[in-house]
Order: sequence, then C-alpha cells, then structure tokens
Amino acid sequence: MSAMFITDFDGTLLTDHKRIRGRDLDTLAGLRAAGVITVIATGRSLYSFRRALEHMELAPEDLPLDYLIFSTGAGIMAWPGDRMIRSCSIPKEGVLEITACFDHFGFDYMIHKAIPDTSYFLFKFTSGRNSDFHRRMAMYSNFATPLGTETTIYDQSTEVLAIVPGGFPREQLDAIRRELSGFSVIQATSPLDHKSLWIEVFPSGVSKSASSQWLARHLGVGRRMVTAVGNDYNDEDLLDWAGQGFLMDNSPESLKNKFMASGSNNECGVSRAAKSAGFLK
Repeated sequence: MSAMFITDFDGTLLTDHKRIRGRDLDTLAGLRAAGVITVIATGRSLYSFRRALEHMELAPEDLPLDYLIFSTGAGIMAWPGDRMIRSCSIPKEGVLEITACFDHFGFDYMIHKAIPDTSYFLFKFTSGRNSDFHRRMAMYSNFATPLGTETTIYDQSTEVLAIVPGGFPREQLDAIRRELSGFSVIQATSPLDHKSLWIEVFPSGVSKSASSQWLARHLGVGRRMVTAVGNDYNDEDLLDWAGQGFLMDNSPESLKNKFMASGSNNECGVSRAAKSAGFLK
C-alpha cells in the first residue's frame, strides 16, 4: 500500500531564516524515490508559497514534491505545474456573516479573493495599533484595497483573516467558533511576528486534515499510512488525523504533550520525523 508524508512549511520545513536545509530536501527526494507521496500543507496562499521559493532561488521542479495543499486546505494542486485538483470558497453572504462577527469584536481583518487570485484582498483597519497587520499590509500592498461603504465584496472569497495582536482568550475564540459554526475557524500563530494570533475563517470543512484526508482517499492511501509533521495550532488537526504525527520543538507548549517530538526546524526536524516514522535508516 502507498504511503504519504505530509509536512508543514513555515516553522517546520523552513528554518527561522526562511530556508530549507539541504538534508531535508534530500529526505523528500529520497521519499519520492522510494514511492512515498510527498505533500506540503501550508497556510500560505499559492502566490506566497511560490514567492518563498523565489526568495530561496529554488526552482519549483527542484522541490521534491508531489502535491501542495495551500491556504490551510482551501486548495490542492499537483506539483510542479498549475493543475488544480480541488478548491473551496465562501460566497458573498458568508463573508458578510463573518465580517459582522469580526466587526463586533473590533478586529482588523482581510478578505481574500477566491483561488487562484487569493493574493488580492480587501482590508479593514480600525484598532489603531496592530504592527503585525501593518507588516502583512506592507508585504502585499500591491494587492490590497480598503474596505469602505462603496467597496464591492467579492462574489467568492478564499478566507477572511483577522490579525489579533497579543493573542486572544481561548473562551472568546470558542465563542467565535460557535457564532461562526457554519464555517471552519482556525487559529494560527503569526508567521511574521510569532506572537500575534491569526483567526482564519474558511468554508466549512476546510482544514489541513480535511484536505489531506481528501487527497489520501483520492490517491488510495490509508490513514495509517500517512505521516505528518508540523509546529503550530493549525497543524494540530492534521497531526491528530495522521497515522503518525510529529511536532517540532518550536511549537506552543500546549501541543507538546500530544505528539511525538521531532527536534528543531533549524536542525532538520523533518528528516528526523521521516527517520522516526521508519522511512529512513
């Protein structure tokens, strides 16, 4: 039976300096050569993921990858190339429901256009202070449009993202999940300042685990043959679902007693996970 190896990107396959260690690239290549299906599951949009590869001067065909799950599972594509296998979106009325909730909490947020144009977004900034929000705005300023009374919301959107500086109480996050029960509400630590909380709302059923499960079924891979490795809250469901789940040392303390440890993202933790899973000698 085929096996599948799924790795998160930021904080897992990427070092703190936003590079991929040569040993980890060799590990992915070795897995593919052995017939293991290799997958990256990232919260990044397709545009952001490709831009990260460009910054590393790594050509898409030089990344030993079979499939990319991006935007936290809203999209799946075969790699390399542009063959989209699956994509999900939120209709306008759903976005209005989400933004009404975020407005109630006074969040700063961004509404991202549907795949494949996810890099374009509408934004609303009202808090007055939010350095992580400003940092992300600066990175994607060419794609940003302020959300005003005359702004037309997209007919379809990939997600609505709120950036909350300083974190957010678990009880209030649970309350948001109850209020937005018709959607998938996912928390993640900001990959920019590593402190702020990102609350990402996707179509119902969208998550890293749900998309990984869909892909595994599509390819005829059983759950027990799936190994996954990650480092943050938005990987928790994936590591729970996989036959074997491994966690980086640079993870929230609340996750560390739930999964097998796999070392640091700066010291080839992905390769260590592959070895612990029995893929490497």
